[in-house]
Amino acid sequence: MNIRFLTTALLLTCVLTGWAQHERNDFVKGADVSGLPRQEQRGVVFHDRNGKERECLELLKNDYQMQAIRLRVWVEPTRDGSSTKEDVLRMALRAKQLGMDVMIDFHYSDWWADPGQQPIPKAWQGHNYEQMMQDLRQHTIDVLSLLKQNGVAPRWVQVGNETSNGLLWTVKTDEHGWVVKDANGKTTILQSMGHAKTEPEHYAGFIRTGYEAVKEVLPETIVIVHLDNGYDPKLYDWNLGILQQYGGKFDMIGMSLYPYWAKRSHPEMEADQVITDCMNNIRRVSEKFGCDVMIVETGFEVDMEHPEKMEEGRRQLTRIIREAKSETNGHCRGIFYWEPQTLPGGYKLGAFGRNGEPTAIMEGFID
Repeated sequence: MNIRFLTTALLLTCVLTGWAQHERNDFVKGADVSGLPRQEQRGVVFHDRNGKERECLELLKNDYQMQAIRLRVWVEPTRDGSSTKEDVLRMALRAKQLGMDVMIDFHYSDWWADPGQQPIPKAWQGHNYEQMMQDLRQHTIDVLSLLKQNGVAPRWVQVGNETSNGLLWTVKTDEHGWVVKDANGKTTILQSMGHAKTEPEHYAGFIRTGYEAVKEVLPETIVIVHLDNGYDPKLYDWNLGILQQYGGKFDMIGMSLYPYWAKRSHPEMEADQVITDCMNNIRRVSEKFGCDVMIVETGFEVDMEHPEKMEEGRRQLTRIIREAKSETNGHCRGIFYWEPQTLPGGYKLGAFGRNGEPTAIMEGFID
């Protein structure tokens, strides 16, 4: 296979698709609400800022200008039964009724996939590379065909979630599915088929397979490759460089931007510098790889005992949206908040209070 040809084709695809998107799309504000069905099953009720009971998606759209939702999908989610393709269909239909667009986030796992683990689905274990590519292809087609048959055409599809270190590699976890680290903070990889460091060609092959599967069902859908740490240019050069070298395909670059987690990992970093570095990176990678960019995950700390923290989150979110629109040469196409409807008590970076009401953070979405 001619790698130079593949590289040129990848850049040309990104350039043409990216510029077409820039010409026809407005800046999109949205939210990942994958956990909403389970909240509703537990009886969680949402309210607006005046205390009036509201349906969550309608509230996000009409009060906070959100035009889209993002939904993760797992292969066989046996741990809690959530994020099945049927869950995704039900939520996508709700969004369609409200006139909202949909982004599908394929984790290609049965549980959480992120830079620290990309667990190989149970049904795919023991398969070789060619078999696993077929598994990934068929799963992608099955989910998207179900949506299409029911009148939903996702506007965007992520082929993998935060694939900063590749796809389909399993690490040692505890009985709850959380990653186990040794005394030196290292993880133990138990099985790997597409780790970006050790199997870069496989990683690119999985991304290409996912891309082609999406286009087979939905030719007009925008395919996103998603990495974390949007402020880190070296990560994007390395990872996207692998895809470029080995024939990976994508239409858009997705970024996670979490000043909170960046500061937790690097105490010397300040939130505003993280945001500045991310905006610089958006401008840089959009030019280098010829693709538009979207911030597909962000979030800010909720602390009901310290309202000033939510106000600071509002300030940061307002700044991110303003600069993503005005200081990226038009190449940042939107921002999605990860699970804003989460209530305090576990995850720190939702955006609603303990009574199911929006905190000050949500005001950052209002122009």
